[in-house]
Amino acid sequence: MQAILVPLSETTGMPSMLRCAAKVAGSFSSSIEGAYVRAEPSVILASDDTGATTPALIESFEREDAARAERLQQAFLEACNNEGVGDHAVVTDISGSGGGLGGYGRLFDLIVVGRPGRDADSPPMTTLETVLFDTGRVLLIAPPGAPDSVGKNVMVAWNGSSETARTIALSMPLLVKAEKVTVVTVDTGFVTGPDGGGVVSYLSRHGINAERDDVAAGGRGAGEAMLDEAVKLGSDMMIKGGYTRSRLRQTIFGGPTSHILANATIPVIMSH
Repeated sequence: MQAILVPLSETTGMPSMLRCAAKVAGSFSSSIEGAYVRAEPSVILASDDTGATTPALIESFEREDAARAERLQQAFLEACNNEGVGDHAVVTDISGSGGGLGGYGRLFDLIVVGRPGRDADSPPMTTLETVLFDTGRVLLIAPPGAPDSVGKNVMVAWNGSSETARTIALSMPLLVKAEKVTVVTVDTGFVTGPDGGGVVSYLSRHGINAERDDVAAGGRGAGEAMLDEAVKLGSDMMIKGGYTRSRLRQTIFGGPTSHILANATIPVIMSH
């Protein structure tokens, strides 16, 4: 985890995102980059109902955008200094060229985003989805409240899927550093694949002494049971594949990923 990216925005989730990024960066002596995603004035202003796009309006928009970028980047550097990782922190801008955030994120080991919420100033779902589906990298979803620790007591939410297998592989540096790892399998929401014991054996080949924990959901959904077990175990990080069921199906009917994205109070490592 030598390269960490934090997309910057004016949301309530930024303090927790910065805390999570700093905790990981401190553990690995990683470089940590705060990136402001530049807005495209032609796209934004084209959505204006008045249609009054003028050079002066575009100039005003770009000036405000530049001031916002400067403000967020300075706040990021100050936060990194406060967290003790300022020596490894840099800032940059991301434009639409080169694939925007989805393209730029492919150059990093870990991308930290905030858990989306219903409030207007919560981290946007669009940022999370861009990182999850377009970068091919692993993301850390920071909870609304900044955590005291990240990655010491890790729960692997195993459901047998290729998505979770990929997430485990991409998260191996975090798992190796963890003091405790528990592979949790819920008896609902499981797809055809190896059981939790197989994952424990796999992790042992990497020098990770993981424990197996099989959980009965009872009347709960799989996502709810996973979060309940994380609380029971005292976990400070969950590793889970994103959207084993299709995104559309989860949007309509719900599913473990959707429940966790809406309710997790600990950092969640996820990839698709």
